[in-house]
Amino acid sequence: MRLAALYSGGKDSTFAIMEARKKGHEVTHLITVAPKKDDSYMFHYPCIELTKLQAETMGIKQIWKDSSGEKEKELEDLREVIFGIRGEVDGILSGAVSSQYQGSRIDAMCRSFGLNNVAPLWGRDAYDLLRDEVNSGMEIIVTAVSTGGLDKSWLGRRLNALAVEELRMIAKKTPFNIQFEGGEAETFVTNCPLFKRRIVIEEFEKVWDSKTSSGHIVVKSAHLG
Repeated sequence: MRLAALYSGGKDSTFAIMEARKKGHEVTHLITVAPKKDDSYMFHYPCIELTKLQAETMGIKQIWKDSSGEKEKELEDLREVIFGIRGEVDGILSGAVSSQYQGSRIDAMCRSFGLNNVAPLWGRDAYDLLRDEVNSGMEIIVTAVSTGGLDKSWLGRRLNALAVEELRMIAKKTPFNIQFEGGEAETFVTNCPLFKRRIVIEEFEKVWDSKTSSGHIVVKSAHLG
């Protein structure tokens, strides 16, 4: 099938493309909805501009849509994009894993346009999926954290096998989804088997709110290596 991928630049949306290609699907479009608010229910906020570099290095056409980021209204922005390409694709690909909010809304939207809802990561165990993503050849960094147990030191940190086990131990003491499906953290992929050239982040700063124990990174300089 020809698929348009909902693409945030994070580990799940990138891994979903990798899994879809393994099954013989062709990803023809990347749909990136850029929210103006950092607490969007549907879409990533940190480092969203860098998805343009990811699209370039993958050689996939990106459709960019600015959004208010307001709950439910942001879905209308996505609907507008899908309406515009409904005749060019057979389905919508997402990296949804367990969020009923995201899953149900994407499914309803696909049905309304007569498109297939392709979610290769749906229902996967959080720990097993995270390990598979780390072992897939993706280079993943943490771009935001917003949950108890994760402090400022996680911002900008690369997720590797050691980090996965550390997350698992922290989550046993302070329960949260280590897959970050509930917004506990956000990620960005700097390299993977889909990329022709890796993304080099030269400089970034950490923005941290000690009152809420949450924060994100702001990339100052990045380029394709």
